[in-house]
Amino acid sequence: MSTFKAPKGTYDLLPPESAKYLAVREAIAAPLRNSGYGYIETPGFENVELFARGVGESTDIVTKEMYVFETRGGDRLALRPETTASVLRAVLEANLHKAGNLPVKVWYSGSQYRYERPQKGRYRHFSQVGAEAIGAEDPALDAELIILADQSYRALGLRNFRILLNSLGDKECRPVYRAALQDFLHGLDLDEETLRRAEINPLRVLDDKRPEVQKQLTGAPLLGDYLCDACKAYHEEVRSLLLAQGVTFEDDPKLVRGLDYYTRTTFEFVHDGLGSQSAVGGGGRYDGLSEMIGGPSLPSVGWALGVDRTVLALQAEGIEPDIPSATSVFAVPLGEEARRILFAKVTELRKNGVAADFAYGGKGLKAAMKAANRSGARYALVLGERDLAEGVVQLKDMESGEQTAVGVNEIVAELESRLG
Repeated sequence: MSTFKAPKGTYDLLPPESAKYLAVREAIAAPLRNSGYGYIETPGFENVELFARGVGESTDIVTKEMYVFETRGGDRLALRPETTASVLRAVLEANLHKAGNLPVKVWYSGSQYRYERPQKGRYRHFSQVGAEAIGAEDPALDAELIILADQSYRALGLRNFRILLNSLGDKECRPVYRAALQDFLHGLDLDEETLRRAEINPLRVLDDKRPEVQKQLTGAPLLGDYLCDACKAYHEEVRSLLLAQGVTFEDDPKLVRGLDYYTRTTFEFVHDGLGSQSAVGGGGRYDGLSEMIGGPSLPSVGWALGVDRTVLALQAEGIEPDIPSATSVFAVPLGEEARRILFAKVTELRKNGVAADFAYGGKGLKAAMKAANRSGARYALVLGERDLAEGVVQLKDMESGEQTAVGVNEIVAELESRLG
């Protein structure tokens, strides 16, 4: 037993359970690949300023949850707490927005790091699949992304999730609302930290989960009543495009999401089977983020879905994702000569695209057959002394238990035809 353990609030993904996580990533990525999104990968750490500016100075993410460190060269870096700011930085740095083909559509899959209080469904290291469409202001793009996320969840078999939808307005109408909300909040009995947050970003106070705060927020002004005509029209168009595609959503006037960069469309995917950590993913439009990090105006929209939370949602609905068996054929050699021959057959099967494994370590028949069983293989190949003399291999169907002798040279073709 090693003396080392995984750091607090993290987890290891191990087989066979890890196959579920791969299946979830694949299901989320598939509709994106099919819709013009190319794969992007960015470093796990960035300049700390990128997140301070991009995510927002007043957010919990920046004030409490970032892993910040100084390098030997004196640079201040942070492990990424989210990926949108990194993706936008990469797109700007590579000048992809100047290639003339906007929006730049990309998807990513990777880990994020936040120093949070660990609990079920909330870890310090977690994995997301996300998508960003950068450089176009078009309600159809917002609708497209919500439809693709909905599609991937339905492909996994999930049914009990809800989509919450809101508009946060833009730089024309939000300041008016912000002032009205600040006036309202000043009249409440709030602690110092919450009052300080109300100064920097009052919308975040609406997101406060504490019952004593929520109780006082009854009657708070709602953003929907302050939207300018352009934002209202934009939001209506997103709603009608979703309704036309049969995507069900709920209007949630209090939905703000925890990042400062959102404008206009915001949405969240929630699953009621997950207890307090009910959000499985979400996103929205972030038209001002590019300027916040020193780029030109690039209206953009995106989302990220939590892989761990999606796996929990599948468990809550009792859904086992459809995972093909990792091994189709398991070879059991008895003796040195048999080992040489079967090893060659396993290599040939693999080259022909058949998933095959081998009884390593010179196991006896009983232990080797146990290993074959555990591998989930559909067929076992057993080659003993007598079979060698006759030039055959015993092919055992692990489901029916039926055993047939097949010529050594015919075995690869026989397995390929049986496995189709």
